[in-house]
Amino acid sequence: MTVDLGRLLTAMVTPFTKDYKLNIPLAKKLAQHLVNNGSDGIVVAGTTGESPTLSKEEKLELIRAVVDEIGGKATVVAGTGSYSTRDSIVLTQAAEKLGVDAVMLVCPYYNKPSQEGLYQHFKAIAESTNLPVILYNVPGRTAVNLMPETVARLALIENIVAVKEAAGSIDQVTEIKRRVPESFAVYSGDDSFTLPVLALGGKGVISVVSHLAGKQMAEMINAFVAGNTTLSAKLHRDLFPLMKGMFITANPVPVKAALNLLGWNVGPPRLPLVEANNEEKNKLKTLLQEAGLLQS
Repeated sequence: MTVDLGRLLTAMVTPFTKDYKLNIPLAKKLAQHLVNNGSDGIVVAGTTGESPTLSKEEKLELIRAVVDEIGGKATVVAGTGSYSTRDSIVLTQAAEKLGVDAVMLVCPYYNKPSQEGLYQHFKAIAESTNLPVILYNVPGRTAVNLMPETVARLALIENIVAVKEAAGSIDQVTEIKRRVPESFAVYSGDDSFTLPVLALGGKGVISVVSHLAGKQMAEMINAFVAGNTTLSAKLHRDLFPLMKGMFITANPVPVKAALNLLGWNVGPPRLPLVEANNEEKNKLKTLLQEAGLLQS
């Protein structure tokens, strides 16, 4: 299966009201804003969207709203993976009916399956749908690393078309690229790894900082693709403090705080996450000011 989901996808936060209910009107407005500011597509109800604290009904409501708002204008990828293969299949099939362009499946967290278990998990979900599938490897959050040889096995399944790689290892990205077909897309799962991943033949990034600096991220990627590595490297360096600032505490706490500082009022995270403290908010405020995104 050959599919182009875009180079810059934003892993969108889930806006909540002050009493932690879904803010669907704001979710639609934010999705449109992100697309208007450089994003080729949106990942909705993923882990940056606090998927572990969303009910199945809430996920589907959110997916439906984003498809209604930007479907046909940009790629909509639904985060449908979890630590339960059966539940992931049910949600994937429901998302397919809502008209998403692809699904993203995080490695099962907590259960710590073997590499064979990971292979069988993703294979079962992929075989349950006609949609393109993006694997998501983030061992710092899941406690299991999807190894390059397992990615290569999974890449042989027709509709598994990409991986979001967030192990923090350039060696691992290199090994994946060595083993998978050229058509298989490798996305950086860390904003600060985007340029190195592109240099190794990666497709792009599934980004957090693009909530705040989407046009700049798109410019950096486009400059690299056009062969202007000097400009892309400069843009990377300029964005680097803000990229790292999005992880001064657990994602998506910092990006939600930054969006709130910029007037988006995306609300607090749900427990067990808590809002950024005053020290963290002040640091984020400084970073936004230094990036020219917030007035002093």
